[in-house]
Amino acid sequence: MNPTTAILGIGTALPAYTVAQADIADLMADSLKDRPDLARFARRIFKSCGVETRYTVEPSYLGSIETCCYLPSREQSDIPTTEERMKTYQREALPLAIEAAKKAISEANRTSEQITHLITVSCTGQFLPGLDVLLIRELQLNPRVNRLPLIFQGCSAGLKAIQMARDVVPNAPDAHVLVVCVELCTLHFQPVKEREALFAASFFGDGASACVIGEPGKENRNYLELGTGYAVLLPDCTGDMTWEVGNHGFDLYLSPRIPKLLAAYLEEELQFLLKGNFPELWAIHPGGKGIVDSVQNVMNLTDQQTHYSREILRTVGNLSSNTILFVLNAMQRDMELREKSSTEGVALAFGPGLTAELMRFTYVPTYSRSTQEQSHHALF
Repeated sequence: MNPTTAILGIGTALPAYTVAQADIADLMADSLKDRPDLARFARRIFKSCGVETRYTVEPSYLGSIETCCYLPSREQSDIPTTEERMKTYQREALPLAIEAAKKAISEANRTSEQITHLITVSCTGQFLPGLDVLLIRELQLNPRVNRLPLIFQGCSAGLKAIQMARDVVPNAPDAHVLVVCVELCTLHFQPVKEREALFAASFFGDGASACVIGEPGKENRNYLELGTGYAVLLPDCTGDMTWEVGNHGFDLYLSPRIPKLLAAYLEEELQFLLKGNFPELWAIHPGGKGIVDSVQNVMNLTDQQTHYSREILRTVGNLSSNTILFVLNAMQRDMELREKSSTEGVALAFGPGLTAELMRFTYVPTYSRSTQEQSHHALF
């Protein structure tokens, strides 16, 4: 029998600056004074998207429209360039990544010396030497650690990294894979010229998350055993989610068709993965309120089953690749608090393509051979 592979510890980190959704809506509306129709639409979208609070590394959002350089009512030449935004990313991303990684290693009851593989994930900034190199230095990882940067893959990349790590562990004795995701989405806010841009501006925030994946030992309790999964490219929707490098930040386009597209294709994929045995736990990447609504409706889920995803969306927003680990962390801690027994689940994340990442998992409350074997057989 193949060894069990599990998420042994999860860590999350948020920037120091908290912004209420109502305040961001005011900033956006103020920047659209010359377009009262868009200003009214902005307030409606920001109020109805399911977000109450977001976090940012940029204090510019805490002031008035006169001091906010990202959403100004001014000439385009005054807006930060992509180069300037990348300098902010390079300065701010590493501390968040370190905080999340240290928490994950501690939660896993492991040491930095035990990390054998490092997967770093981000789509909101790039520089070289990258986060992987800096994390090796700051976390005092072995310089021979096997590292893989997963760059510019969008919101689904966090779950992609977890699945890649799951495939590493059974084939590498004593492997411990550290996955670190960091996204600074608010660095890419720009003056809005059309309605479509308001959807993306309404729910993205900044943060970092990390996890350690390996074979659980007797010291590990309340872990998430990883089961089968895969990525699938959904048909006829290549242009419905795009992320391109522009002169004033990265340009994101999210089609309003995305929830309907997921509703049309997702059930077939979940039937294929789950063989009709739908689990109790659903870790859905909250790419927006409409996406969670769509998954809930098409799969006939209860409000409790989508509660974790909606709470993360409400309290921190969509953190791109980070978000699935925020959802799994909230789910795991709640299961532990309620002293739940071994429970099966499925994780879902979505990105450009449209790409859907799907993975089965089991919450395991304690380490025991009988529990481990039962959940292993249930997953496979």
